[in-house]
Amino acid sequence: MKRQVSYQWRLRETMAAHGMFTATDLAQPLADRGITLSSVQIWRLATHTPERLSMPVLAALCDIFDCTPADLIATKAENAVPRRTATGDTGPAAQVAPIRPKRARIRPDQ
Repeated sequence: MKRQVSYQWRLRETMAAHGMFTATDLAQPLADRGITLSSVQIWRLATHTPERLSMPVLAALCDIFDCTPADLIATKAENAVPRRTATGDTGPAAQVAPIRPKRARIRPDQ
């Protein structure tokens, strides 16, 4: 059985718990730890769920907020619901004859 894995980026919640309510509040603490990101990159980091995240940035965030990566990234794994497949031809589609294209014949002009 397949498992479906998902995650939730919880940086905004962690920032709010520490009194940081804008993404620009994060710029100086990151710079103090040697992470230089543009204001747009910091805004994206705070407002969007990243698909890739460098380890130095994650380590700096954990140091800033005195937390673990598990506090910033909530993971969830559950069994995938199996897709139902048709076992027989029932319903209106089974009663319709298949459509077959008619062969085109090209005739010379008369």
